[in-house]
Amino acid sequence: MSELDRLIDIMKKLRSEEGCPWDRAQTHESLKAACIEEAAEVVCGINIYENTGNADNLQEELGDLLLQVIFHSVLAEEEGLFQFEDVAKRVADKMIRRHPHVFGEDKYADEAARSAAWEKSKKEEKAGKEWQEEYLKDAMEESEKLIQKAKKRKGFI
Repeated sequence: MSELDRLIDIMKKLRSEEGCPWDRAQTHESLKAACIEEAAEVVCGINIYENTGNADNLQEELGDLLLQVIFHSVLAEEEGLFQFEDVAKRVADKMIRRHPHVFGEDKYADEAARSAAWEKSKKEEKAGKEWQEEYLKDAMEESEKLIQKAKKRKGFI
């Protein structure tokens, strides 16, 4: 069993009837703050690594951020929406699609042409989903508020 499969199994156990009441009570909504906070802690881990050469905190914080992805994926699986494998497949397919110069024929003369092709691919992927962009501004503002709450909770303000 891979460590990733082990982590998924652990999260499913935590969400089960014999698991943890706190984990069972969580929803996508209730986990927003943790997701934002863990992403900020990854930034901290990167800064620690860049300034000290010590990657221990970065490894820990990347694990915590991965746990958020797993947690939301397990919730989605319980809701019949998708599984972690679907999330991984979708991003893997996207990376291959957006990097034909690596995974296919390099048909671009230079970096500018490669960049233009990447933008074109991204635009094609978003076609018909332009309405989703309307939610981003509110999500950014909500994220800022969640960061402020985290700062307050941790005693930074």
